[in-house]
Amino acid sequence: MAVRSTEAENILKAVREIVPTLRANGVASEDQRWIVQENIDLLEKAGVFRIAVPKRFGGLDLPLKEQVEIITEISRGCGSTGWVAVAWISSAWMATLYPLQAQEEIFEGGSVRISGGFTPTAKMVPTEGGYLLTGAWRFNSGVRGAHWDLLAAELEHADGTVEEVYAMVPVEELTIADDWQVSAAIATGSSTSSATDLFVPAHRVVTLEAAVLGTSGGGAVTGSQGRDYSLISFVVAESVAAYIGMARGAYEDLAATVKGKPLAYSNVTDQAQHPLTQIQIALAHSKIEAAQALSETYLGFLQERADAGEQPSWEEKAEVRGKAGAAILLTQEALEALHSVSGAGSLSRKAPFQRFYRDLQGLSRHGLMAPNMGLEVYGRTLLGLDPDSLFL
Repeated sequence: MAVRSTEAENILKAVREIVPTLRANGVASEDQRWIVQENIDLLEKAGVFRIAVPKRFGGLDLPLKEQVEIITEISRGCGSTGWVAVAWISSAWMATLYPLQAQEEIFEGGSVRISGGFTPTAKMVPTEGGYLLTGAWRFNSGVRGAHWDLLAAELEHADGTVEEVYAMVPVEELTIADDWQVSAAIATGSSTSSATDLFVPAHRVVTLEAAVLGTSGGGAVTGSQGRDYSLISFVVAESVAAYIGMARGAYEDLAATVKGKPLAYSNVTDQAQHPLTQIQIALAHSKIEAAQALSETYLGFLQERADAGEQPSWEEKAEVRGKAGAAILLTQEALEALHSVSGAGSLSRKAPFQRFYRDLQGLSRHGLMAPNMGLEVYGRTLLGLDPDSLFL
């Protein structure tokens, strides 16, 4: 069994201590459609926003598995806070794909929060020293509290060809709309960000292809060893941690709620003594544990490849997508089992269970994380077919 680093152990301890606070702040966060500042401050104090930052810039540079453990604990407290943490932490790692000049600007303070709009709903044209960026990005999770925004765009070259790129932009230079009106992941503040003819220096732009294939050249200048993970695999692995954390939080809340609770319109005075409750609790717990076990398999070989200075094979990248999809499906099924014995009391906005349930089910519709999308890619490779996707 791998030994956890002292830095990770300290952060995990600090996060576990604030889980009750994150959970208690759920209603207030949903009321303002953005996580309360206390949540951000507590995570900042715990050192969470340094875990993906290279050590040369004052970060902790933790390995993927330790980052995942921390994200899981955050999500056990609050699903929306966990999802925002995924956005900020994974995008901070993505910043290591940029040239050294950009990294020095982005990581200047050692702790950084970076959001991202990864759908190329924008245009970029060359200009002296860089590019002009115009467009808007929906579903920009965490942008309200981010320092930087990593934005996808289509770069129009002089010869008429178009190339997808990622631009790194200070959030203060963007316009943020107040348009996040949803029924799940309400507190993620995933508002639309936009820009018009915004100048982006050339060193803050990398192509999608170079980023996905690990050929942008940025990682080589960070001084980090064993951290050059495959981009999509890294983002997917960190995202799954949020689903597992939410499922654990929902399980804990409901398991505590049913103890000593009478069942209305029956002779049952303690729901925990009812066989159906026992069966569904056991089923949910087992599915969550199975999801965790699946995630452990790909976390293992992703770290092995990074330690060896290699990129995962296409088949391994497809395996990450597929097992991630299966893990998320298992967490959905776990919450359905719990929901079946939750009772009318769980409908209260004050009940953490319903918030975990809504957030997990809603975030399972995310384009990259939708279970069937990952399973399809993995199934193709299992059948000896080309995965037919760049998003691996």
